[in-house]
Amino acid sequence: MPQGYAHPFTRTDRSPLAIWWWTVDRVTLASVLLLLFAGLVFSFSSSPVAAPKIGSANDFYYTQRHLIFALTSAGLMISISMLSLKGVRRISTLIYAGALTIMFLLPFIGHKAKGGRRWLDLEFFSLQPSEFIKPALIVLIAWMFAESQKGRGVPGVTIAFVLYVLCIGLLLIQPDAGQTILITAVFGACFFISGVPVRWIIGLSGAAVVGVIGLYFSLSHFRSRIQEFISPEGDRYQVERAAAAIANGGIFGTGTNEGTMKRLIPDMHTDFIYSVAAEEYGLWVSLLLIALFAFVVIRGLWRAMNMPDPFRQIATSGLYIIVGLQVIINIAVNLSVIPPKGMTLPFISYGGSSLLAMGLTMGLILALTRKRPAEVQPDDPTKW
Repeated sequence: MPQGYAHPFTRTDRSPLAIWWWTVDRVTLASVLLLLFAGLVFSFSSSPVAAPKIGSANDFYYTQRHLIFALTSAGLMISISMLSLKGVRRISTLIYAGALTIMFLLPFIGHKAKGGRRWLDLEFFSLQPSEFIKPALIVLIAWMFAESQKGRGVPGVTIAFVLYVLCIGLLLIQPDAGQTILITAVFGACFFISGVPVRWIIGLSGAAVVGVIGLYFSLSHFRSRIQEFISPEGDRYQVERAAAAIANGGIFGTGTNEGTMKRLIPDMHTDFIYSVAAEEYGLWVSLLLIALFAFVVIRGLWRAMNMPDPFRQIATSGLYIIVGLQVIINIAVNLSVIPPKGMTLPFISYGGSSLLAMGLTMGLILALTRKRPAEVQPDDPTKW
């Protein structure tokens, strides 16, 4: 440590904040804060074009709101990361129950947009409960899978399936095929990690394929998006403009606020923020962003798989998988590889629900991965 540097906490400090500091995964914490900062930087590029479209005279309307949501997300992440394992399970139960209740009421009181009724208008921002139910559901099904492994008669697998079916049932009513597929994929991953027989995984995979086919024929909005994407005459306006923006940026980009394609993309500050960043900051920044996401997710999965506790192993893995899948889906849409899904880029895209839900997700991860007494060596200065 450099001479003259004053560390905020000494190793002998046993205050709750000091214990949190010495036991939390500070590398992941710093990486997420860096991603939140990057989102703010990119918001400066998109806000001046997006704000006038809603009639705002303030060019940085979205940037200012993004700052508020990003700071709140960081505060939520740190607060949740201080929870005990029992606290993680309790808060997840409350969030799941609350989000499920709101999703049940959405058909009657929800705000309709983009072919679905998925938002609750709260004046200051639109709450999307499905964003919050995802991390809560993962923690709860991990808990149930872990309980079923103990052989104490708890029907953990059955309860996990019930929690999952309730969630996707309400998602399909909205309808939200993208979130349904995402949650199903993560549920299957957690099921696999829990060590179930291979025949169960094969059966679940087959059911998932049948389910996707069923979605295609039963949901007109979902079907039209796929047909328009694969048809040469389909409406591929946004994805084509996004891909053109990435190509236009080249290696070093056009410069801050010098991008032109963002003026042609309606959702450039949300779903297509990656394209805006690629055009103005270039390929090298895009690759750095992908590398940072990959570092967080891959490192997190590696640490999760080495945890001795099945609950923490399954829950942490599932939470990291859902972050990684959202990144892959968003960037794939921006690259015109898959149809638009209406899925934001974690920590980067504008959106109150997205930013707050990701703060919750990473807070749960940091709480689950904190060092516990049984994992600390006797001579470890972080022992608590």
